[in-house]
Amino acid sequence: MTDQVVDTDGAELPAHPATKDRFLGRSRELKELRADIERAGLDTLSGRKAPRARVLLIAGRPGSGRTSLAGELVRQIAGRYPGGVLRARLSEPGGTPVPVEQVARDLLGALGLPAPAGAAEDDLTAALRAGLAGRRALLLLDDAAGAGQVDALLPDSPDCLVVAVSRGPLTGIADVRPCTLGGLDTKSAVELLTGYTGAVRVTVDPRSAESLVEACQGHPAALVLAGGWLAARPMSAVSDLAKRLHAATEDGTEGADGTPLSRVFRLVYDQLPAPAARILRLLSLAPAGLADPHTASALAGCSVDAARATLDDLVALGLLRPVPSPLPQYEVPGCLHPLLRALAESQERPAELQLARARMLERTVRLLQSCRAITETDSPQAREKLSGMPRALRFPNPRAAADWLRLRRPALLASVRLAVADGELDTLARRLMSQLVRALAAHEGTQAAAPDLYGVHRLVLDVAERRGLPREKAAALLNLGDLDAQTGRTREALARYRAALDAGREANDPYATGRAMESVGGAYQELGDHDRAADWFGRALAERLARGQAPEAARLYGRIGTAHTYAGRYGEALRNWRAALAGYRRSGDVAASARALSEIARVQEYAGRPEESLRTCQEAVEWARRAEDGRLQAALQLRLADTLDRLGDPAAARLHRAAAERMLGEEAPEGDAEPEHDANACEIRSASSED
Repeated sequence: MTDQVVDTDGAELPAHPATKDRFLGRSRELKELRADIERAGLDTLSGRKAPRARVLLIAGRPGSGRTSLAGELVRQIAGRYPGGVLRARLSEPGGTPVPVEQVARDLLGALGLPAPAGAAEDDLTAALRAGLAGRRALLLLDDAAGAGQVDALLPDSPDCLVVAVSRGPLTGIADVRPCTLGGLDTKSAVELLTGYTGAVRVTVDPRSAESLVEACQGHPAALVLAGGWLAARPMSAVSDLAKRLHAATEDGTEGADGTPLSRVFRLVYDQLPAPAARILRLLSLAPAGLADPHTASALAGCSVDAARATLDDLVALGLLRPVPSPLPQYEVPGCLHPLLRALAESQERPAELQLARARMLERTVRLLQSCRAITETDSPQAREKLSGMPRALRFPNPRAAADWLRLRRPALLASVRLAVADGELDTLARRLMSQLVRALAAHEGTQAAAPDLYGVHRLVLDVAERRGLPREKAAALLNLGDLDAQTGRTREALARYRAALDAGREANDPYATGRAMESVGGAYQELGDHDRAADWFGRALAERLARGQAPEAARLYGRIGTAHTYAGRYGEALRNWRAALAGYRRSGDVAASARALSEIARVQEYAGRPEESLRTCQEAVEWARRAEDGRLQAALQLRLADTLDRLGDPAAARLHRAAAERMLGEEAPEGDAEPEHDANACEIRSASSED
């Protein structure tokens, strides 16, 4: 079973090989938790079968080692759950709860089960419960913000086990006994320190090591910082740090909240070089608590190389965690996030924080532009834009850009949320969302990226509705409707398009209004209601004609012609296709003219006029040759062959089929090579460029 990324805070936070992958202490807690698995629940005692999975709760403050304990428990008992181990983190480092919908979607993905794009939270959690039914699985739900998150994800199967990690009790979930964590025992705490300092400094002065543990109250995160401080100062004795911490306690300089962690953190922070201290406190702005050298560089206004060196130094001190990844990525420990945020707010002016955030988001926009542009190597404009970017912002190839997009996705999505955190849709927020949508679509395709795209457009819709922005509301509804249409949710798309039409009219936005009318027509055509489709295409056509948009009007004449063709009204279809052809010729669009002629030939054949169809098709071949559209020429040659067969001229038909085969060469037509579906099938276009 594929695990999700899970936070680890506590005794397993080492930055040094000596303490890597080791779990220290907590034997009593582990014994109690294992016993609790076997404990008879209230339902069993009353004679009823337990209706849901058993929940074990590990409670403690961030940095207490709660996640490390949960991970060790899961490691020890995983073999008893052949259905696999699923892991999910329910809060970001800054404390923002992760939406249940997103967690359920990720868990379904880990199970290898479909999670339809656009599905509601209730549908996804129901699908998750159905996927776990009859399966003996183990779920680790880390950093739960409240009982509601855990309850929504609980399997109905009593054979499953849920290990939840939270700051406090999960009131509202029945039959849960919390295992509340205090500090590590002295022996384990000293061993943790030894992993950083080496055995000599502890062996020569064991009492000072115990005194340091006492000053830290056995708190794992505080001990990690203390160990990092000592590791960076090989000439300092353990007693030096122990005396400093005891003195800080006695003179009242205890840090932000008077806890051992805040005391040690303040001591470590105060001895950082000023540039490193500034980068560290500004990392409280990092989206989702995830940073890379570009994030730190933009926040602090320094070079990327300098930022990376500083981040590595902070990892060595235990102030950051390296994220296992092919790219250099770092996580701000959740237990340090409030301390860093308080420092940033007290030591940076509000305008400086706002500027730092803007620099970071602007850097993200430029990286997304580069990420998308590397896929457009055939475009001279894209190549020119790439060459004008600084080397540090360029990707060597599309694969590297796709990897960056995949690995940075959680931070990128959090950046979008951060950009509209104040309920605004300013220029920077719009550009960021637009570039993220385009990059995801370029590298993954709209269908694969649909779940993330839904989240972005829903965010815009939420802000637009709260702030009464009808134009933005219309754009978001159009984009959501497009996603619904492209993922087979046509009726949902129709409802969104109608709502977008109302919003566009309220905003007096002719683009949104015309676009919504056309999209309503496309949805009706997809549903097989060709009369309504033609009617709505006609309304959109009237909008385009009133605004003098001849090329768009020509395209809509074609869509009306297609609707009439499907409905069997060939006279109306021919009239509209001829109007489309006239519009394309006036605008000088040779390729579109060729396609329109091919559609006229099709309709003539359907109407029982093969001689006319033959002449029109021959004219279409000439226009396709002028347009240098080999595939359309081949399709038209095949149509000519079919028509000649029906007219009783098989020899001429064979000649046209041979010509088509020569044109196609090694490239075989995919399915029906009819050109109608290239030009006039229900076409859904993204409105992101207008957002």
